[in-house]
Amino acid sequence: MKKKMSRILLSVFILTIVIGCQNPKPKEQDLMRIKSAADVNTKKVILLMADTLMAQSIDKGIKAQELPALKFLIDHGQYYKDLVSSFPTMSVTIDSSLLTGKYPDVHRVPGLTWYSAESKKIINYGTGPLEVLGHGIHPVLTDALIHLNGSHLNRNVPTIYEDLARQGLKSGSINGLIYRGASDHKLSIPGWIQGTASLPKEIQVKGPDLLSLGSLSNPFEGVENLPDGLTNRLGMNNNFAIDAVKHLIQTHKLPDFLFVYLPDLDQKLHKKGPTDLNGVKKLDQQLGSLLKTFGSPEKALKDAVIIVIGDSGMTPILPAGQNPVIDLPALLADARVLRPGEDVSEETEIILAVNETMAYVYSLKADRSLSDVAAVLKDDPRIDFIAWKEKEWVNVMQGSTAKLLKFKAGGTLTDEYRQSWTVGQNSEVLDIKVNAAAHSLDYNEYPDVLKRLSGALHSHKGEFLVVTAKPGYELADKASPTHKGGGGHGSIRKMESLVPLIIGGTDQKPEYLRMVDLKAYLLSLLTQKTHNGE
Repeated sequence: MKKKMSRILLSVFILTIVIGCQNPKPKEQDLMRIKSAADVNTKKVILLMADTLMAQSIDKGIKAQELPALKFLIDHGQYYKDLVSSFPTMSVTIDSSLLTGKYPDVHRVPGLTWYSAESKKIINYGTGPLEVLGHGIHPVLTDALIHLNGSHLNRNVPTIYEDLARQGLKSGSINGLIYRGASDHKLSIPGWIQGTASLPKEIQVKGPDLLSLGSLSNPFEGVENLPDGLTNRLGMNNNFAIDAVKHLIQTHKLPDFLFVYLPDLDQKLHKKGPTDLNGVKKLDQQLGSLLKTFGSPEKALKDAVIIVIGDSGMTPILPAGQNPVIDLPALLADARVLRPGEDVSEETEIILAVNETMAYVYSLKADRSLSDVAAVLKDDPRIDFIAWKEKEWVNVMQGSTAKLLKFKAGGTLTDEYRQSWTVGQNSEVLDIKVNAAAHSLDYNEYPDVLKRLSGALHSHKGEFLVVTAKPGYELADKASPTHKGGGGHGSIRKMESLVPLIIGGTDQKPEYLRMVDLKAYLLSLLTQKTHNGE
């Protein structure tokens, strides 16, 4: 995630180190109103999103008999290894797809960073410390804490929290960055940030019945001693989230639906690479303690539907000696590329918005066409593909070979999700198998690539390219965070797109294994009276 939503509060942490002040506690009273009004025997649904949890890690850990909690859930439930995430594979976009049931062409959150042609500025929700400082603390925190849920997320598309409120059901979010709902809340901004970042003391927001966002909104303050201090990333950590859920279980205050974000694994894998198992072992211990809070793991599945998912995968990034970082400003050296922190001017020709292994590249000059920029980028052998829209068509140019694939929505070819397409020649560019006789197409290396790529290209206004890196490499602007010898994501291949889905406590199955389809599945669980598999 870059991605990652904990990085947004990381900018707050940076200010804390510099200024050395403490965070006054907010005074939320959510615990008074979240208890479900449904029948006491109605199962609650708890969805735990473990950032960058991957199936290969689960399988490896279970084989080594090191993941007893995950093994229990798998043995007593459903286990899918190929849930297709959203694109870009960055947390804010993925969570928006999960909670709205739409891709970014509809929910309008294009990535962790992107360029707004309407406001003529880079939107950055917190990609990394250097970029945050380069763009400025005020615009980053304003976009992350005010605009992301307040205006960037499409107001005309309801979240699951809003849908549940209309049906009289209670919901909650613990550390989820996408949280828009029907209830009034406030985020309490510490005084030392108010002055430095020019933010108000309190930010009024809409959320589910229970809204917990680290120490900015901690409804458990004074009730449960949760780790939300400076050394605990201001509450944006697994222990805070798990302990909060356990408190709700122990006090019989679980809402009908509870979303829980667990960020710790992603940070470990970015540093050590996706093969490291230590973070998964720790996650398993935390899940085990949560299950036991019900009385036993068996009782947990009798009382609730427990769902564990990853949000994105991760690809290993080559070590520094193998040139893994694709320096986009260097490739576009003949153009006037906007520098981090600069204002867009008449002289600006190119703007970069890098989401790790994926980037948006914007051309602001009519005499520099997108195809011209693509022709420059494709010469770097580390580039996977470059895509751009042209009227109703999408063009996809393969790196190195310059082979061109064109496709558009509608047509005689149908994919496994019952989406129809017209696909031109060179379908191998996206590893698509076309069966003209059967009027069908199949995806391989790039899952649901036509819809996901089209969704990113139509997610916001402007003339821009979508650029992806080959496995082992990542894209970078001047101040972008890099992960040499570690792991990265953002792109659209299987390694970064397919995540595990574990469902315990119900036999009901999702219709499609895509993140974007889970909202409908969750609503069906929450609106039915009983569950099988009890």
